[in-house]
Amino acid sequence: MELSGCSFSYGRARALEDVSFKVAPGSIFGLLGPNGSGKTTLFRILSTLLTPDSGVASLFGIDVANAPVEARKHVGVVFQSQSLDRRLTVEENLVHQGHMHGLWGAPLARRIGQVLEKVGLTDRRKDRVDKLSGGLRRRADLAKGLLHRPRLLLLDEPSTGVDPGARLGFWKYLEELRGSEGVTVLLTTHLLEEADACDRLVILDRGRVIREGSPKELKDEIGGEVVTLVSPEAADVAAVLTAEYDLEDTRVGDRRIRFEDAKGSKWAARLMERFGTRIESVKVSRPSLEDVFLHHAGHGFDSDGSSWNGARDSTS
Repeated sequence: MELSGCSFSYGRARALEDVSFKVAPGSIFGLLGPNGSGKTTLFRILSTLLTPDSGVASLFGIDVANAPVEARKHVGVVFQSQSLDRRLTVEENLVHQGHMHGLWGAPLARRIGQVLEKVGLTDRRKDRVDKLSGGLRRRADLAKGLLHRPRLLLLDEPSTGVDPGARLGFWKYLEELRGSEGVTVLLTTHLLEEADACDRLVILDRGRVIREGSPKELKDEIGGEVVTLVSPEAADVAAVLTAEYDLEDTRVGDRRIRFEDAKGSKWAARLMERFGTRIESVKVSRPSLEDVFLHHAGHGFDSDGSSWNGARDSTS
């Protein structure tokens, strides 16, 4: 699949600006970004719910704007909000989904058995959805999206509402499905550890692509180490660092200062000696995807740039 120069606006609000990228067949591709970055707008375009104002979104050579019905035949969609009927059993939900895709009788029954086996729900097929845990409901949603053998599976914030253990299990199923079904997976996420598990990423900020590459490539671009210090006098400490050590102030939030250095480990003792009790802690680490975003966007995951922890995104 490929996007070329896609832009979209909600009235006067620009949601996407000239977005372009390609997704290799059989890969797990992530769209990473904070609230308002444009992830969900892109998701809606790819799932044929929206038409770009300009540019082309193409799925397997099919322009989603010109032939949305044809494009839908090749796409399975798992939305952030679960689309299962909670009053029906897992199997009943899949039967109704199959009918929507023209599947009936014995072929549908066989396919339901196959997808339930793949997601580990064979023994729960007769259970009502409202009796399942969040993780099991997510697997049932995945089975629903896979029922018609799509070539592309779109997942919008797939780990929403599931605990860390269920999240790991969900990723295990994605890896197995990619191998057994040959499905290409595109997902939106604001979770950095989830983005780290993708083969390739597009990082979005305010409707624009600010970086693309594998998680390793993106982190290696920064290089060196990241130094983060916490101080109740962060503004004053940052001013001293700039004046005395010629460091650029990349402070994020009221109490934290962050900068990059090829030999970050040398700074811990130096900073504690220079500032003493004015510093509460110093942390030296290898670059993360969080650091990649900060480096290229110039602000944290929160819309006001006040923090880079606990990024949230449910409507972007």
